[in-house]
Amino acid sequence: MHPRLIELFTARFGSAPAAVEELRAHGSDRKLYRLRDAAGRSAIGVENPDLGENAAFISFSRHFRSLRLPMPEIYADDRPRGVYLEEDLGDTTLFELLQRERGQSAEVPPAVVALYEQAVRQLPVIQIKAARGLDYSLCYPRGAFDRRSMMWDLNYFKYYFLKLAQIPYHEQQLENDFDTLCTFLLEAGQDHFLYRDFQSRNIMVRDGQPWFIDYQGGRRGSLHYDLASLLLDAKANLPFAFRDHLKQVYLTAASALTEIEPRRFEQFFRGFSLIRLLQAMGAYGFRGFYERKTHFLQSVPYAIRNLEHLLQQGDLPVALPELSAALQQIVRSTRLREIAQVPLTLSVALTSFSYKHGYPQDESGHGGGFVFDCRSLPNPGREPRFAALTGRDPEVADWLRGHDEVGRFVTQTLLLLEPAIQAYQKRNFTHLSVAFGCTGGQHRSVHCVEELARQLRARGGVIVEVQHREAARWPIKT
Repeated sequence: MHPRLIELFTARFGSAPAAVEELRAHGSDRKLYRLRDAAGRSAIGVENPDLGENAAFISFSRHFRSLRLPMPEIYADDRPRGVYLEEDLGDTTLFELLQRERGQSAEVPPAVVALYEQAVRQLPVIQIKAARGLDYSLCYPRGAFDRRSMMWDLNYFKYYFLKLAQIPYHEQQLENDFDTLCTFLLEAGQDHFLYRDFQSRNIMVRDGQPWFIDYQGGRRGSLHYDLASLLLDAKANLPFAFRDHLKQVYLTAASALTEIEPRRFEQFFRGFSLIRLLQAMGAYGFRGFYERKTHFLQSVPYAIRNLEHLLQQGDLPVALPELSAALQQIVRSTRLREIAQVPLTLSVALTSFSYKHGYPQDESGHGGGFVFDCRSLPNPGREPRFAALTGRDPEVADWLRGHDEVGRFVTQTLLLLEPAIQAYQKRNFTHLSVAFGCTGGQHRSVHCVEELARQLRARGGVIVEVQHREAARWPIKT
C-alpha cells in the first residue's frame, strides 16, 4: 500500500491505522484498502494511477455530498500521487444483499424491493437536480455520452464479444447499423448527468439505506441509460415484472423534476437498453474471453436472457438488420448459453388462441415451440348456457373435466412437453412457447392452457406465463 495513505489517515483521525485490509475491486484496476485505527474508526484508501479518473470522482463526490446526497465523503487526497481517502460505507452491496436474502428463490424479498425502489427514486435526483452546478470539465474520459462514446461501446462489443465468441457478421453493414443506432440515441438529448455504471454492485447498503459509489465515469447524457443499467444488471437476474415496476417508480420520481412523455421515453429506453447490454457483453468478453477471467463468463447466459427478452418486446426502435442478425445468432447459441454452466430458469409461455385469427407468433428470438389443436375435443361453445363463459369459469371447466378425452389430451400434452422442457433446461434456453388453439379461443383452448399451467406449477422448476390472446374478444358477462 502507498505510504501516503497512512499519512492521510493519520492526519484525518489523529492516529495511525492499527490494521489494513486489502479489498477486492470488481472489474477495476484500482487498489482498495480498509484502514482502521485502535478506536475502530475506518476509511477506505484508494490507489489509482489514472489521475483524470481520480479528479472526476473526487470532484463529483464533493459536489454530491454538498447537496446531502448519499455518496461517500472524501476525507483527503493527494492527486499527484494518485491516492485518496474516502468514507467507509461498509461491506454490503445491494447485489450481495439480494443474493443473500433471495436464496434459491427467483423473487425479490420485500426488504430488498424497498431498497431498489429507494435507489430508483434517488436516481433522477442525481441525474437532474444534482447535475446543476457539476463541473463537467472534469468528466473522464469524455464530457458527454456522445457519438464517439457510443461507438467505443459498440466496437467494444464487436471486437471483444462478437469476434471472440465467433459470431459471423458483415463488417461494413454492422458499422452502418452502429451509425444508425447512434444517430437515433443522440436524438434523446444530453441534458442530464449520466452516472454510467448504475448497477447493484455500485449501490452500498448502510443502515437500511442505499448509498452510491463508482460514478467516476459520469458525463452528460440522457436519463434512460442509467435506469437500463440497473434493470439489465446481469447476475442480479431481476424478474421482468419487477423491472417494469421499478421503471414506473422511476418515471413517477423523474416526472416530478422534469417533463417526461412516457411513449417517447419508452422508445428511447429500448435503444439505450440495447447499447448498455452490448457494452456489458463487450466487458464480459474482454474480461472472460480475452483476459481469461472465467468468472466474468458467468454473466453471459444472463446477458443472453436479457437480450432475448428485449427482442421479445417487438421491433427495435430503428432498423438494424445486420446487428439484429448477429443478436439472433447469439440468442440461438447453445454454446454461449452453456459457456459458464450457470443454470437459468426456463419460462414456459402458454397461449390460447382462435384459429380464425391465425397462429400466435413466438417472439422469443429463437422461434419454434408447440401448437396443439383442441378442435377435436368436445365443444362447450355449442351449449347456450356457456356462450358468455370461458374455459376459466368453473362451470365450463367442470363440463370439460366430465369428458375423459379432455383430461387425456392435457396429460398426453404434458408427456410430450416433458422431454423438451428437460432438453431446454439442459441447454440453458429460457423460453418455450406452447399454444393451444380452438375455434373461438374462448373455451377448450383456454381450459387446456389453465389446466396445463396448474400441472406445470405443481411440477415446479419452471416459470409459467399464461396469455389468452382472444380475451379482448370474449363476450362481456352480464
